[in-house]
Amino acid sequence: MAAESSAAGSMRKAPSMEWRWVSAGEEEEEPGQGAGGPAPVETVGRGGSFESEDEDDNDGDDEEEREEARQKLIRTGPSVDWFDVEGNEVSVAQPLEEFEEFDFGRTVFLALQTLAVVFGDIGISPLYTFDVMFNKYPILGEEDVLGALSLVLYTLILMPLVKYVLVVLWANDDGEGGIFAMYSLICRNAKVSLIPSQVQAQAEKRMSSFRLKLPTAELERSIKVKEKLESSLLMKKLLLGLVLFGTAMFISNGVITPAMSVLSAVSGLKVGIPNASQDVVVMISIALLVILYSLQRYATSKIGFVVGPCLLIWFCCLGGIGIYNLSRYGTSAFRAFNPIYIIYYFGKNPFQAWLSLGGCLLCATGSEAIFTNLCYFPVRFVQSMFVLLVLPCLVLAYLGQAAFLIATQKSSEHIFFSSIPSGAFWPVFLLANLAALIASRTMTIAIFQCLKQSIALGCFPRLKIVHTSRKFVAKIYIPVVNWLLLASSLGFIVLFRSTHDVGNAYAIAELGVMIMATLYVTIIMLLIWETHIIKVIAFLTTFLFLELIFLSSALSSVGDGGWALLIFASGPLMIMFIWNYGSKLKYDSEVRQKLSKNLMRKLGPNLGTMRAPGLGLVYSEIVKGVPATFGHFLTALPAIHSIIVFVCIRNVPVPVVPQSERFLFQRVCSRSYHMFRCIARYGYKDKKQEHHNTFERLLIEGLEKFIQREAVELSLQSEDDVDSDDEPTTPTRVITAANGSLYSLDVPLMVDFAPSNEAIPESPSCSTPQDHSTLDYTQNLELELALIKQAKQSGAVYLIDNPIVKARKDSWFFKKLTINYFFAFLRNNCRRAVVSMSIPHSNLLQVRLTSYV
Repeated sequence: MAAESSAAGSMRKAPSMEWRWVSAGEEEEEPGQGAGGPAPVETVGRGGSFESEDEDDNDGDDEEEREEARQKLIRTGPSVDWFDVEGNEVSVAQPLEEFEEFDFGRTVFLALQTLAVVFGDIGISPLYTFDVMFNKYPILGEEDVLGALSLVLYTLILMPLVKYVLVVLWANDDGEGGIFAMYSLICRNAKVSLIPSQVQAQAEKRMSSFRLKLPTAELERSIKVKEKLESSLLMKKLLLGLVLFGTAMFISNGVITPAMSVLSAVSGLKVGIPNASQDVVVMISIALLVILYSLQRYATSKIGFVVGPCLLIWFCCLGGIGIYNLSRYGTSAFRAFNPIYIIYYFGKNPFQAWLSLGGCLLCATGSEAIFTNLCYFPVRFVQSMFVLLVLPCLVLAYLGQAAFLIATQKSSEHIFFSSIPSGAFWPVFLLANLAALIASRTMTIAIFQCLKQSIALGCFPRLKIVHTSRKFVAKIYIPVVNWLLLASSLGFIVLFRSTHDVGNAYAIAELGVMIMATLYVTIIMLLIWETHIIKVIAFLTTFLFLELIFLSSALSSVGDGGWALLIFASGPLMIMFIWNYGSKLKYDSEVRQKLSKNLMRKLGPNLGTMRAPGLGLVYSEIVKGVPATFGHFLTALPAIHSIIVFVCIRNVPVPVVPQSERFLFQRVCSRSYHMFRCIARYGYKDKKQEHHNTFERLLIEGLEKFIQREAVELSLQSEDDVDSDDEPTTPTRVITAANGSLYSLDVPLMVDFAPSNEAIPESPSCSTPQDHSTLDYTQNLELELALIKQAKQSGAVYLIDNPIVKARKDSWFFKKLTINYFFAFLRNNCRRAVVSMSIPHSNLLQVRLTSYV
């Protein structure tokens, strides 16, 4: 008992190691194992979990023998699949900020593209901000105008400038922005992911990076936050739920933006033509949106070079009109920089002032688009453009409108167009409509990026993604989403027909995304940045308090238009929830049904059937074990290919995976089986639409390099065994990437290695050597490479599972409804994982299994 208590105490003190009972015979078979030694394995690559699979399958026949065997407690490495862990570890791309030299032409080009892609949405806000505010709070005097202007100015300073431009932009994931980018950044620094393809157990690092830093209060707090997030299932579910909710609100924001922007711009027609009716405004808005979304596929590549200069002219126009109004009507509007006018504004009529806060927030619309579209540009460049051009022009525009209202005290409708000089009205009107279309395009592009991230991370059904640029991978177009956004935007315009009601819904959508960003950045501050607690508290309390006040005001107008947005947002939210829930159950079912390696050994190298020439690529979502699809295939057909590769396409939480690190390989069983495991890793920005010939070529090249590197390592190991008789050798287990890079972990290397006895046509045969120290590794290498070459010439067949997932009969009603109907509908109507590789039907073999979850 004392020994057990001591062992238990040691276990708690050494979280990176594990204890297990082993028999004396097992310990003798693994000379490299000892106290504190690594876990025994049987295959090349990181794979401690392969042994654990065998242990699970030996509970039947060998149970009595294990009980009779002499056992003792030894400390081993963590019982994890190192090959699985390595599948999530890739080199991170360099930040976009690092440039070689200053190039004036390139700088101008980036400046114009930044205006077109990043700041289009926020640049259109002067068209409707004051209109929506004064619809809730009628103008009764100069102090009302100054109070509203002061609210707008400080909202602009706090929300877009301080929060997003100066803080949130730095929470990017190696240049990629958006709420899913922040989620993936947190998942890489703490094991909190609940995404099906990333829920495998991850090993603890041999030496924590925290130990390489000086002990500080921030470091200790970061460790505690990490432990809390990893140990609490509720926190993991909450993080995933927040990112799904934020994504749904962001999609809703992208639907409202075109309706609000275009309707506000076209409404200026009533100022130029007083007799114009609202029906005319609605019809023109619908026509413009139809044209915009019809050209959206080309707007991300060809037309994108034109909109940059248009936005530059628009921002200059905003600043110019503001300066004109200030010079004509006086500079009394500058008094609004004194925040005392906000107190006067609320003191005069608190209830109406509170109602107008929802309209005030519209001046910050597009802040989230600044962060989501960050993937195109460096952070410093975006910050400079906002501070030097965008913010001054917006401030001048609002100051000019306020000066106009103070001097004229006219109606609060169409304030922007009423303040335009009469001689410049029609050019500015046309430019405003063009800017509104560009703003709509900005949000649509941001939604494309957000959905691509969610699809890559397994939180949204797979859709067709068209890459519109060969040079810029980030320029994409999703046809289905494009037309759904068009239909939804037209529906909002037809339903409300007024910018006031649409503006109420606009504020709710924007605030939903802002609150999620505040919470995620706070976690990043504590976990990754290790920011001082005072700064963290100041950031969280300031912005969360302001956003909750704005949200309370916006929710008070749910009956005026916000209800439609909440109903629309529930659609994407339910789709993402059902897809994630069903995918998780499907993945768990595949893990439970996987075949053990013991079964494969019993079948022998021929797997109980004939081995025909050719390459068989078996696709599965699991990395550990042999998928049940393969066993179903063996029982149905009398032959199997000479080379079998179990391919798992893994979406790792990084933006881009270098092509040299795309594939990782590992053997399954011994060499005579000619079976391999491959992880094909893709980041959420990677282009997956490869032709099947390209994919096969890259995979075979990586497999050949893996075999060559393996032979070299075995040869060197054999030489060391012959030369050194005094010191015991510690073989090294490796994983080899396609670029030849080794991933070594000080664990046994292919203890069951034996040269192949199979005859290969057109290649010299090889007899089995009697001494392992004299193996001709070069000859065996040539034989296996010849076999791969022959399989390549015979062609590849893709074995893909087409599972049917159903809920058990004893499941509760909600689960049956979700899995049997909703999830099944989504799976039947989404794109398959390998459809983008354009595999011909003659090379495709689908195996259908029914899984009950």
